[in-house]
Amino acid sequence: MPGRPAPSRRALLKGAAVTPVAGFGLAACSAGDSPGRPTGPVELGAEREVPQGGARLYRDHNVVVSRDASGGLKAYSTICTHAQCPINKLEGTKLICPCHGSQFDATTGEVLQSPATTPLKQLPVQVKNGKIVAGPDA
Repeated sequence: MPGRPAPSRRALLKGAAVTPVAGFGLAACSAGDSPGRPTGPVELGAEREVPQGGARLYRDHNVVVSRDASGGLKAYSTICTHAQCPINKLEGTKLICPCHGSQFDATTGEVLQSPATTPLKQLPVQVKNGKIVAGPDA
């Protein structure tokens, strides 16, 4: 552009070095497929670990399992639907995302507090030999 000096070689190299890092940061917050979401069935623990009317968070697998009053189990991915952060806090049956404060109901996956607007992804869940197994093809 006329009247503007061309960027120095040093400025161009700095920009090239920062670009991949910035791109990685944006990819981490994209709404695409989430890293950390189970891609196959995972054994979570003993069935008795999930109380009736309560929930248990399995941080290592990014899954929460809840049990309703009749004893039925439900499982949800704990990857926040807002910015794809792993949810690491469960208070009763309320999941709280550490990144932006979204909250979800662990028994339904529904959003309780924004900025998230999309419910958590429900996962298939079953009990095999007294162990809870959740994830695709469970």
